[in-house]
Amino acid sequence: MSTDTESAAVDATEVTEVIRREPAPRQPRRPAPARPPRTPRRPRSRLPAPAPRTPAPRDGRWWLGAAILTASLLLLSFVAHVAVLSTAQHYRAQTIAYSALREGLAKAETPVGQLVGEEDMTPIGTPVGLLEAPSIGLSEVMLEGSSSEVLRSGIGHRRDSVMPGQAGTAVVLGRQLAYGGPFSQVNRLVPGDEITVTTGQGTNTFRVVSLRRAGDPMPQALGRGEGRLELQTADGLALFPSGVLHVDADLVSKAQQTPSRVMSYPALPPDERAMGQNGAAWFSAFFAFVFFAAAGIGMWWLWRSWGRWHAWLVGVPVLIVLGVTTSDLVMNALPNLL
Repeated sequence: MSTDTESAAVDATEVTEVIRREPAPRQPRRPAPARPPRTPRRPRSRLPAPAPRTPAPRDGRWWLGAAILTASLLLLSFVAHVAVLSTAQHYRAQTIAYSALREGLAKAETPVGQLVGEEDMTPIGTPVGLLEAPSIGLSEVMLEGSSSEVLRSGIGHRRDSVMPGQAGTAVVLGRQLAYGGPFSQVNRLVPGDEITVTTGQGTNTFRVVSLRRAGDPMPQALGRGEGRLELQTADGLALFPSGVLHVDADLVSKAQQTPSRVMSYPALPPDERAMGQNGAAWFSAFFAFVFFAAAGIGMWWLWRSWGRWHAWLVGVPVLIVLGVTTSDLVMNALPNLL
């Protein structure tokens, strides 16, 4: 009995040891609880770089920029007027004057002296002849008068002198550059070149004898019944004259009948003489410039208030019109031979 008990105890002990030696089955691992997603960090707010400061109307730089740009536009308008628009005006005026001259010559109504009738002076701006110089390609209707206003339409006959072809010296003035620059090439004339002038008395032929400037000797005095043509224009750089260029041409055809004269050189208004200026025209030019400057400042204000394209759309046409008007008035106030 005791032996059986001991054997059972031994078997139990061995089973226990075997159980201890055998590894216990691994329990499946429980998944770790999922961590809640991290809230993304907001990027640190960075202040934008300060924009470049735009000058305000109270800033002196704003006014300086507006003044420079306005002056530049005025200069461009002046150049455009002298180079393009004045030439178009001259062409139109010459077309009208040529038609009027042809009609006057056909009807024998073209003035041939200082007077029309017995007491009335020949109206300023009346077409009185056609001057041609084939060697330089010049063909221009000649108008009565030599003020800056008249010379916008063509060359002008100085009213105190005789008509071309008559006994005495006929003086004709013409611009060097602006309004077609009809006398821009007279400096290319050389002694011996012929010039013809058709007036109400017929066609008169002249031969160039000299080109002279200030300080050069005067041509030989005319004899009784002889005639001469003197052309005058600005000398030197365009718009920056150094004096007056004179071209003398003697009459080689028969002299025409010379009517009596009632105006002499001392009675000639200063603005009708060579390099003459109309002082009153500067007042009109000044007021036109004031309006142009005000429009320019208004345009730059619109640039800031409305935007670039709105300002250009509204301001540019206004500035062009005012710029051309101002340039035209300035040219009318400058010397008549420019």
